[in-house]
Parts: sequence; structure tokens; C-alpha cells
Amino acid sequence: MQWRRLSRRGHWKTRASALPCGYATGEETLLDESASRHSHGVERGTKLLFATLSATVFELWQGCSKTSRARMGFRGDDVKVVIFCGGLGVRMGEATQRIPKPMIPVGNQPILWHIMKWYASWGHSEFILCLGYRAEVIKEYFLHHNEALANDFVLQGGDVELVESDVDDWRITFLDTGDQASIGDRLLAARPYIGDDEVFLATYGDGLTDAPLDEMVDQLVSNGKTGLFMSVRPRLSYHVVDADEDGTVRSIEEIGTADVRINGGFFVFRRRIFDDLRPGEDIMEGAARLARDGALHAYRYDGFWAPMDTIKDKQDLGALVDAGRPPWQIAPPARASD
Repeated sequence: MQWRRLSRRGHWKTRASALPCGYATGEETLLDESASRHSHGVERGTKLLFATLSATVFELWQGCSKTSRARMGFRGDDVKVVIFCGGLGVRMGEATQRIPKPMIPVGNQPILWHIMKWYASWGHSEFILCLGYRAEVIKEYFLHHNEALANDFVLQGGDVELVESDVDDWRITFLDTGDQASIGDRLLAARPYIGDDEVFLATYGDGLTDAPLDEMVDQLVSNGKTGLFMSVRPRLSYHVVDADEDGTVRSIEEIGTADVRINGGFFVFRRRIFDDLRPGEDIMEGAARLARDGALHAYRYDGFWAPMDTIKDKQDLGALVDAGRPPWQIAPPARASD
């Protein structure tokens, strides 16, 4: 069967393989099908136009008012994304006995796919997956990914014409970091793949949000700190009790409305974070040291954020998908017309 994609710019791309994405190179597997999209005449003309603009005008055109982005060597909007996919997910019980937690489906796609789609909607499509437990399941999913199951398509004469594509321009590095590695060790293993980039993104493979990612990146770039994490209200059914030493209760408040905030698991880091991490520790242990040095920023966000820690969390996220257009799938305002 021939696979073809009709891009948003109206040109066709033909695939001769029944495996729509992926090829293996050594120990890591890379998915990189973005080359042909840059050959279109309109895009070449756009690049030529960009080359004639001053750095300031270019930033304004992109809607980025922070000139510090250019000073830090950003190439357009694309920032690499590290996703931690190696944990056992023991709190999910039987659901993770055969598959790793990031592969648990939300709707008809794994939560990992939803996370990557969200980052890609902000223009960040180069991913480093830090694998561990059941790494082969994640590799097999992308190597045999059937784009027609996640996108609209036209079937004619045995050929499938994709109206849109979900992973066509993604570049994915599959990095096996071991079953028992700490999050800090997984991040340190990704260091060679960050290259010379000054800033990169990171997250766990089990949470979703609709936070304004560009704003988070801009805050880190402008404030000079080493790291930023999204600070959210906990989604728990506990109550916070305020009592005197003699036990007299002064107040009881639901934890979701109390002045309590937690790490939401979405990070923006400068590359110097690698010099602050110690082998074997959790990433938040390193973050605590940054906090003591005044080098850590908490981005307060009270919009949609949802972890998938329990079966009920999975069911709640699935219900949002079934209802149509879940929050994390709504296009960022500046990109809605792309």
C-alpha cells in the first residue's frame, strides 16, 4: 500500500514503505522525515525573506518580544524536548505489567503521543525519549506507527492519502537509559543529544497540560535562572488542617483551594543544569539545590493540568478525548492559522 500525505500547504508527499516512519541506526533509532518539507518553493522563498530581515524584525514577526532569545542562539522556535519514559509506573497496577506507563492509551493513542503532539503544536518537534522499562514497546510503536489511525485520510485505488500527519516532521531519538536509572541519571544520559543548545525542555511521560509553553520558555530566557518548572495546584481529594498546638482546629480547606502548590512536571532548563546534577539523584533533588542558590523559577499555572497516576486519572483523560477537542489539543493562539 502506498502512503501519501497532503500537507497543509497543498503539496503531496509519497511514501513507498508500509512503515510510514522510522529507520534504525545503531543502538538508537531516529525518525527524521522532515527533509522534503523544506524543499517546497514557498518555504525556500520564506527562508530567503527571513535572511534579509534584521534580527529584531524577525523576532517581532514570530511574536517573540524578548531579544534575549537571539542572543542565546535560538534557531527559530524549535527547542529539543527530553521525555522521561523509563519508570515502572507501579501505581497503575496491572495496566503497566505488559507496557510502560507512557504507552497507556488515552483515547486510541498512548499518552506519550498526546504529550509529543502538544509540544509539536508549539513548534518543538525534536524529541529525546529516555527509555527504560519495556523500551521495546515504545520503539515498536513508532517503527510501526500507522498514521491513518490518528488522522483523516482518503482511500483510492489502494492508496492512502493522508490529509494531515502527526509524526511526519518529528525527529525522535530513542535512548535506552536502563530500567532502574533515576530521573537525574536519565537526564544526564541525554546530554550528548542536546548538542550545543543553550535551552531545552523536559517532562515526564504521564501528564498533560494546555499551558502557554512559549511564555514559559521566555520567562527562563529573560530571568537568567538555570531552571523553570510548572507550579500547579494538586489534584487530590485531601484536606489541609490548620490546628493549634493544643489540637484546636482553626480551619479545614480542600487542598486544591489551599495555598499549596506542587511540581507539575513540565520543565525548561539551561544546559548548565547538567553541571548541577549529581549521579543517582532525582531531578528534584538537583532542583532543590538550585532553589537554595536562587537559580530556580516556579511558573505558576492554574489552567488545565492533569497527571495520569491512577486508573481513574486515565478514565478522566479518556473521557475528555471522547468528548472531543481535549484542552491539550487546542492549537496555541499564535499558531491556530498555521
